[in-house]
Amino acid sequence: MLKLFIALQLLFFNLYACKDGLDSCRQKILDSESIVEQTVQIPIKNNKRLVFSTTPPKAKILKHDPFLSLYLVEDTKSFKYPFLVHMNIPLGVLGVDNKRVTEGKIIKKQVGLNSFATFSEPLSTPSVLLNSCCALEGIVTERGIIEKEYIERFLKSEKVSYGDIGIRVHDENGAVVVISSNPFIQGNLMQEGDVVVEFDGKKVKNSAQLMRDILFSPIGSTHTLKIKKGEKVALHKAVTQKRVGGGYKADVFLEFKGLSFDKKLRILSIEKEAAHYGLRVGDRLMQINKKDIKNQEDIFSQISKPNSETNLLFERENFQFFVKVN
Repeated sequence: MLKLFIALQLLFFNLYACKDGLDSCRQKILDSESIVEQTVQIPIKNNKRLVFSTTPPKAKILKHDPFLSLYLVEDTKSFKYPFLVHMNIPLGVLGVDNKRVTEGKIIKKQVGLNSFATFSEPLSTPSVLLNSCCALEGIVTERGIIEKEYIERFLKSEKVSYGDIGIRVHDENGAVVVISSNPFIQGNLMQEGDVVVEFDGKKVKNSAQLMRDILFSPIGSTHTLKIKKGEKVALHKAVTQKRVGGGYKADVFLEFKGLSFDKKLRILSIEKEAAHYGLRVGDRLMQINKKDIKNQEDIFSQISKPNSETNLLFERENFQFFVKVN
């Protein structure tokens, strides 16, 4: 009896779905006012809306993920047929906005917070990914697609946080390879070029799954990784730290020392632990270890090289000075 009741509820929630095909999903987006200008505002259960916006929405904010620019807000309009997050493998995936529906598939999975997923067909931004029954598969942003696994975790988590063991990875010739490593995480022995073979005794198949396992792991949890360094294989213990950068937040590893930067390499914020450096908001980073820095990618590549200490050259009102970070 309970199963029947749940099934009827799901059917009620998706009255638009699976009835008139593709047009029903676009109509549901229109009727629910889910896409407004440069924001996505998807009605979900319990009179709430899942919002993607790069600026705070004008509504009562219940929860915020600054990494993915997601908000959970109260829904004063109380749309009757809220969207569900579809966690099973879809039969088909639709890109939907206010004007059209585009059939296609995700061709590259989301790799953590730094590389969002991509779709097989061009999509407008913002828009949403739905399955054929109009359940949510992802949110399409100008940086790529935020996949449903991250959306579901955001909705279920009481507090928004992600785990970090100090590595960023990508897929290369069938292997998961470290592309940068945070030297400021104590005990981090992994380096650029290392291949991650196993995570907690399970074979690592792709970078998307590995980064989800790391990001979704509890802060303070301990993990065992099998790492291949050239021809040698070694076991490495890693303790999950709190992630401080990535996605819509800068991620150059200096955030771990309390410093964050804008795209012009000016300091955006200084946390308490970085106050002793004598820096100010607006100071511009010029060099790292005597190498000129032009963008955040340059910071990332220089910081991730193993050094006993990192020398930063800053400029403030035409005056240049060094800061040592270790």
